[in-house]
Amino acid sequence: MNCLWCDEEIRSEVCWVSLVLPLRSKSLCQSCERELKVIRGNRCSRCSRASSSTICEDCIWWEQYMGGEDVLSENYSVFTYNERMQDMITKWKYRGDYQLGYAFKEIFVATFQQKFKTSNNMVALSVPLSEERILERSFNQAEMLVEFLPIISAKGITREHGEKQSKKTRQERIRSENPFKLQKPINKPVILVDDIYTTGTTLRHAARLLKQHGCPKIYAYTLIRG
Repeated sequence: MNCLWCDEEIRSEVCWVSLVLPLRSKSLCQSCERELKVIRGNRCSRCSRASSSTICEDCIWWEQYMGGEDVLSENYSVFTYNERMQDMITKWKYRGDYQLGYAFKEIFVATFQQKFKTSNNMVALSVPLSEERILERSFNQAEMLVEFLPIISAKGITREHGEKQSKKTRQERIRSENPFKLQKPINKPVILVDDIYTTGTTLRHAARLLKQHGCPKIYAYTLIRG
């Protein structure tokens, strides 16, 4: 198999372990794998931002902004948003390279299984795109990430079309109107899945809507912490 990023042939190392156990299928070569940086060390327990504090200043601000209780219980992210990841996301998300998403599958699933060990009573919900954005990109990257996970998924909200979040400043994002509409209430704990946590506004818009209609608790699981 060839690397999904650089197209070089992926060579499997033969050792005593590989003679006993089946070789795992890899989507990236070792060189490209090393360019992706998994979040390690101290992080904010709420948003996965690198922080020496248990809760970072951003999350304290969100708590105060929401009147003392953040609608989003926690976000857990896998990777940092370095230059290589930015290039890969551009190709996958904005240029429609669907297959490139499989480069993240193995670690995204493994991290989920470690973090959400008691997810049997939860459902996963991908952050939706508007119909116009789906036509533009051909697929929803968050939906693809949900399909990787060993958890029941649900459909509960839709999204109205609007200006891209990437074109807005932090303050414009925070002050933007909630773009989501409820399809049906979800009365189980929800894990919102998206590709990136930047300011956390989009996830909180979705979480607030779900919470207002009876969802007991909302977590987020994202590929990247921006």
